Amino acid sequence: MKKSDSDPEAAVTEVFAEYSQYYDLLYADKDYDAEASYVARKLREQRPNIRRVIEFGSGTGRHGRLLAGLGLDVIGIERSPAMLSRSRNAGAGKGSVGVGSFTAVEGDIRARVVRGPFDAAVSLFHVVSYQTGNDDVAALFNNAARHIASGGIFLFDVWYAPAVLTLRPETRIKRVANDQMKITRIAEPRLLTHSNCVEVNYDVFVEESMTGRIRQFQEQHLMRYFTTPEIELLAKDSGFHISEAEEWLTGKPPSTSTWGICYVLQRNAS
Repeated sequence: MKKSDSDPEAAVTEVFAEYSQYYDLLYADKDYDAEASYVARKLREQRPNIRRVIEFGSGTGRHGRLLAGLGLDVIGIERSPAMLSRSRNAGAGKGSVGVGSFTAVEGDIRARVVRGPFDAAVSLFHVVSYQTGNDDVAALFNNAARHIASGGIFLFDVWYAPAVLTLRPETRIKRVANDQMKITRIAEPRLLTHSNCVEVNYDVFVEESMTGRIRQFQEQHLMRYFTTPEIELLAKDSGFHISEAEEWLTGKPPSTSTWGICYVLQRNAS
């Protein structure tokens, strides 16, 4: 058995070792600026004087650098060496316009400890949904609680079970390009209702613009979807309570058409 067969974080690391080369191009249409502004606003609604933030699963650092530009000091934890390398190559403080800072360290988000305490923790772009086992989610929540001061905030987004089960995952094709390459990604999902997960199988075709050479590879992403009662129980067990639950970015109430939900948890008083 490979380590990744029993360790979701190791599986994510293996996936993103290849995927990271094309990650930013594949998500070039993602509105990171709007998302960072939304996150900073939600955090400041809860704690107006917030400054220190820990980010679990900081990826290539796009969110972290933008949050730094909005006046926050962010330390990211990222397990994938390939993603972390891209984050560092982009410049730790790039985009911070001198008002905040962003740095990232390598580590398992379920266990890596950095010097705190922090005013808040964030885990964005469905990182929590990559924690597919109960023990893995609990470990992440406990690690967030370990880093956050009493009354602090833990903000994250996940796939919302009622919407996933109503809308059902569908095969999707995405095409993106820049001066160097053209990428076609075919995503074929498989619903695993017995484990509250979706297995997303990717076929990726990369065509080099200069040579016409085409490279193909496959990846599998296992994603968990959650109900609010599950999050409520996990929060309670790790010393949090749910402060808010709403549709990601819009602020609308959760519904069967709301695939992405933002949860804001507050750390209970010690």
